[in-house]
Formats: sequence, C-alpha cells, structure tokens
Amino acid sequence: MCLAVPGKITSISGEDPLLRTGKVDFGGILKDVSLAFVPEAQLGDYVIVHVGFALSRVDEAEAQQVFEYLREMQELSELDGSGAGVPPATPAVSPSPPASPAR
Repeated sequence: MCLAVPGKITSISGEDPLLRTGKVDFGGILKDVSLAFVPEAQLGDYVIVHVGFALSRVDEAEAQQVFEYLREMQELSELDGSGAGVPPATPAVSPSPPASPAR
C-alpha cells in the first residue's frame, strides 16, 4: 500500500527551489525529502510526503489526526523499514519424512 504521510520540516538545505531539501520528522523518524513541489514550505511546517517528495503543506491538526490513524492501523513502524510492531511471519514447517526401516 502506498501512503502519503505528513511530517514536520526540521531543517532546510539549498537555495535553488528545484534542489531544496529538508529533514522531515515522521513521528520520530527523520528522512531527507525534496521540497521542490512546495517552494513556500518553511521550517516548522507540516507537509504531506510521498516517495521522498513533499507534495503539499497541511496544518498541524490535520497532520496529528493522520498520525493517530496510522497508530491505530499500526502502520507508522513501516516508515523506517524495520517492520517493528508487525508480527513476523510464521515459518512453514515440513513434517519429518518417515524413518526408513533398518536393513
């Protein structure tokens, strides 16, 4: 499933609007994000991010509501790629072959 997730801009680098990037905080997980599509974004703003690109600004209340939904769905841990909080798959266990008779 693809999600566009809100995050808070904690730092901004670059002057060229097409090359500007920011560190974005997704509930404690920091990622580098392109800010090319939101040249008006400033430090402290919340942005909606999809595949490494900030797509639009959102207000803090909306961002917090989305975080709550994600917590409820236990999806937030997928952001860091660790899968924490997701139960591991149960490995398939093959039954042992029957013992062959002694000769």
